Amino acid sequence: MTAFAQLGLSEVALAALRDVGYEIPTPIQVQTIPLLLEGRDVIGQAQTGTGKTAAFGLPLLEHVDVDDPSVQALVLTPTRELCIQVTQAVRAYGARKGVEVVAVFGGAPIRTQQAQLKGAQVVVGTVGRVLDLISRHSLMLHGCRFVVLDEADEMLDLGFLEDVEKILQLTPGSRQTALFSATIPTEIRGLADKYLLDPVTVKVKSATLTIDTVEQFRLEVPPREKVDALVRVLSAERPRQAIVFVRTKIRCDQLFRTLRDKGMDVKALHGDMSQGARDGVMISFKDGRVKILVATDVAARGLDISTVTHIVNYDVPTSPDVYVHRIGRTGRVGRSGRAITFVEPSQKRELTAIEKNANTTIAPWTEGAHVAPAPVVERPRRHAKPHVMRNGDEPQTKLIVSGGRAAGLEVADLVHAITSAAGLDGEAIRNVRMLERFALLEVPAQDAQRVIEAVDGTRVRGVELRLEPARG
Repeated sequence: MTAFAQLGLSEVALAALRDVGYEIPTPIQVQTIPLLLEGRDVIGQAQTGTGKTAAFGLPLLEHVDVDDPSVQALVLTPTRELCIQVTQAVRAYGARKGVEVVAVFGGAPIRTQQAQLKGAQVVVGTVGRVLDLISRHSLMLHGCRFVVLDEADEMLDLGFLEDVEKILQLTPGSRQTALFSATIPTEIRGLADKYLLDPVTVKVKSATLTIDTVEQFRLEVPPREKVDALVRVLSAERPRQAIVFVRTKIRCDQLFRTLRDKGMDVKALHGDMSQGARDGVMISFKDGRVKILVATDVAARGLDISTVTHIVNYDVPTSPDVYVHRIGRTGRVGRSGRAITFVEPSQKRELTAIEKNANTTIAPWTEGAHVAPAPVVERPRRHAKPHVMRNGDEPQTKLIVSGGRAAGLEVADLVHAITSAAGLDGEAIRNVRMLERFALLEVPAQDAQRVIEAVDGTRVRGVELRLEPARG
């Protein structure tokens, strides 16, 4: 079994890893870290939760000269949520060395970020905000020696690749570049061919992610007794950190208030919260200052926090894929975890279907119970749905969206809101026109009503979106 000390990392980096509790490197780290330390360009094909942030973050920090106050490394991310998570991780890895790591993303005051960039040595940012800061001459990349494109296929989904190219063209040709993506579609391969020099491709074995480190339990409970049962389970399990999943935003708020009133250290996370509030909750949970997070599926998408020891499905998941995605929030980076699903009497058939389709076994929960972790196979979460063919024959419905340029909205904001809330592929959203007071876009006619129901009322950049079919 390979140890971090065998990968060529400095003693300062190894001490930082001990500080954060990392003991055994993951496969993507074992394969990628030595290559990046050698100065090679790398294409890493790996999904969220495989440890890729450390795979590029540790070598990146090794290359930083702490006596040079200029920007030496840039990490581009598709979303602000991922930007915040990567920044927190890289700061932790670089704390002992004293590297200045700054996050830049949309929806936050740009003047504050401009001030923070003075003396920044590593910048982690969303594509749009990075371009904005470059255009304002607040972010200079002429000395940037290391560039990472994280979750490149999601950048493709959101329509960011052209902007990514603009940014890469402003960095030195001698830079070292790493690209990470769950899938490598043609467009991503073309980007790599154009901007990476003789890259080594590292692929984590298997196109599916097997979750085999989670003990799985079920607890049959009548609806009226679920709150008391949750309190009893949390008291018995004593989690280091737990995520309690619910189906709806209303249930999320209600359960949060109930647990808070019972004196628990708890926060809520759902799509109706302002982006600033969501960011604050995510940061405090990732830092370990909050023990219990009550969350909806959409709001918790992409959360990659290694200290989560327990998942509670307060409501039975709507599908086997949702179940596997939820319990995949624990048992991360080689650690073990526990997942407990509450089952109402009328939901037994739903749970049986989950066991059958996810090819797993869920044991009855009792206090102190232990079972062998049952393997569960998660299908790749990106590009799993058939792509929409652009042959012009597909019926489209035009939607009108409240909020436009005057409200600070961008095309990427709307695309991300729809893909996140409605589960639609980014490529299915067409002809987006951002006007002063509203926006127009087209979605497949068969998905239009589902998009309206999922997105209507959500908040983006503090703007409450309202969707309806365009007339005429």
